[in-house]
Amino acid sequence: TPAKFGVRQGVKLQMATAIDAETKTSLATAANEARGLAMDSIAAAHSGHMGLPLGAAEIGAVLYGSQMTYNAADPKWMNRDRFILSAGHGSMFLYSWLNLAGFDLPIDELKQFRQYHSMTPGHPEFPSSEHNTPGIESTTGPLGQGVANAVGFAASEKMAEAVYNTDEHKIFDHHIFALAGDGCFQEGVSAESAAFAAHEKLDNLIILYDANEVTLDKMAEYTQSEDILKRYEAYGWEVYDIDGHDLDVVEETIAAAKASDNGKPKFIKCNTIIGKGMEETEGTNAAHGEAGVPYVDKAKKNIGLPEGEKWYVSEGTRDFFKTVQEKNTANYDEWQKTFAAWSEANPELAKQLDDAINDNVLPAEEMITKIAQQGTDAEATRVSGNKIIQDIAALVPNYVSGSADLHGSCRNYINDGGNYGAGFDKTYAGKNLYFGIREHSMGSILNGFAYHGIFKISGSTFLVFVDYFRPTIRVASLSELNRVSYVLTHDSIGVGEDGPTHQPVETVSGLRVIPNLDVYRPGDAEETVAAMVHSVTRKDGPTALIFSRQNMAQNNDMDYMERRTGALKGGYVAKKESADLELIILATGSEVEHALAAAADMPGARVVSMPCMDVFDRQSDEYKEEVLPAACTKRIAMEAGVSGLWYKYASKVVGVDKFGFSAPGGTVMKEYGMTADNLKAEIASMD
Repeated sequence: TPAKFGVRQGVKLQMATAIDAETKTSLATAANEARGLAMDSIAAAHSGHMGLPLGAAEIGAVLYGSQMTYNAADPKWMNRDRFILSAGHGSMFLYSWLNLAGFDLPIDELKQFRQYHSMTPGHPEFPSSEHNTPGIESTTGPLGQGVANAVGFAASEKMAEAVYNTDEHKIFDHHIFALAGDGCFQEGVSAESAAFAAHEKLDNLIILYDANEVTLDKMAEYTQSEDILKRYEAYGWEVYDIDGHDLDVVEETIAAAKASDNGKPKFIKCNTIIGKGMEETEGTNAAHGEAGVPYVDKAKKNIGLPEGEKWYVSEGTRDFFKTVQEKNTANYDEWQKTFAAWSEANPELAKQLDDAINDNVLPAEEMITKIAQQGTDAEATRVSGNKIIQDIAALVPNYVSGSADLHGSCRNYINDGGNYGAGFDKTYAGKNLYFGIREHSMGSILNGFAYHGIFKISGSTFLVFVDYFRPTIRVASLSELNRVSYVLTHDSIGVGEDGPTHQPVETVSGLRVIPNLDVYRPGDAEETVAAMVHSVTRKDGPTALIFSRQNMAQNNDMDYMERRTGALKGGYVAKKESADLELIILATGSEVEHALAAAADMPGARVVSMPCMDVFDRQSDEYKEEVLPAACTKRIAMEAGVSGLWYKYASKVVGVDKFGFSAPGGTVMKEYGMTADNLKAEIASMD
């Protein structure tokens, strides 16, 4: 570790009063006992990562034993500080400290580390139907995501301050902490997010860098040689360089970072020894994983833990954290008084906040009745979406949106919502976020907003660029983040002149195969109403909204409310046969109009619009049989995308299984058979 540490900044570090000797001793003891808990759990599982829990123990002691504001008895308290373990592989760090700090995570669960249905999975998982571990603020593991999530948390907290605090009462003023390692900062998503955080002056964000000079394969110097402090200074962060094992310095630095409201996020480089306390592996890349398991008993003895005792926590440490919890409870009780006074003084705002936190929205079936009938003229669904998002924003006051530099094209701007951020015409109460050309960061920040638990948020870009942030959609889906949705426009080869780099063909199906992601590709404006309503009323996961660039005909022969209610079920009969049923034509998005046109002179043909396969598949067997009778086996599907997924419904598919080309959209569509005439010819070939 460097011989000299300090602030790499022109400002002077205002040190807090040094911690007293008794507290320091308690923190040091707790740090070693946390190391012991991690060693025992990883040894029992014969799996896991020891390096970070052993190397960053003093950081955990200061956070949970002194500097973080939380109430273990109310882990969902809205004004708690948030801690995100971006280096999620070091999960035993987090589980150990949650246990010591008094969260409802018993020692018996630590003993079940990485076991089926335990509260201690291999990487931290946000509470969901699978796990419900208190104190886990975000799902981490993919490196860099936690850092970027933390930026989303910080942005959401700033928004909460701006929307809900008043001159008389401050109910939001918490900080966001994230602990990250070299891998997190090598991943590009953290760089994108760091730039955003500094630009929007998120000074409530504190990133702790576990700088142990090690990555998995090699010592870190093998793959990196940058001066990370200069890099973060250049972004506009306030940076610190400290000994991560010196309790006094860690305490004073975190206190100073919390107190510094200077418009700069904080980056604390904590120089540590990976696997500290296990002399056979400490300071080397061998310490990263479970290579130290054979040396656990010796290491525990060396750091002063009782020989032969597993999962040991002293009475002194338990008593110390009872004192910490008493202090935290006193702060919590004072805040409750402030909150009660605020609620009494601001009843409408209090109701809005309560609805936001508890996710109280109108049921989808009711919300669709609150939105006026859309027009009857042909219209791109991105244009329809722009009209409908205004209704959504009015019906769901905590709904906000953003774009990766494509508001003008994706059309998801909330009129009169104001712009979010610092400087120019922006405020932290603004409902429109400008992410810049940072799609991966946008996806992670959206997740951070959702984890924070107050606002619902959508983000937009061209559909073809969704692969830039696909990893964040996957995590949102497995974390069941229903507060997130995606507005993805320019949805097919109909994009036209921009050519194959901008014409998605595999992308919609690529999203459909992500478990627990509902992918809506509406076929007209009324289906778009249903899709957007679904995105803000769904309770157990995110929604992707796939919108067209080109105009699409409206299915005016069918009542608009019937189209909405049908689309809410994922699939429905858009045109019923007028004779005995002989053929079912399935279509979605811009191809629905071709299906309707092809079926116009086929009395025995039924057209099924399928805006969302997943939602349809979740319907009752009775409803699915009603829409797709098993007796009718002559079925054909049409979509301007790869054909594979449609074969679960149809025996023949008219799709696009190759990349497009640069030409007007209509030309590309015709060349690739996306017309009513070609559909009719394909149907004729089935006879």
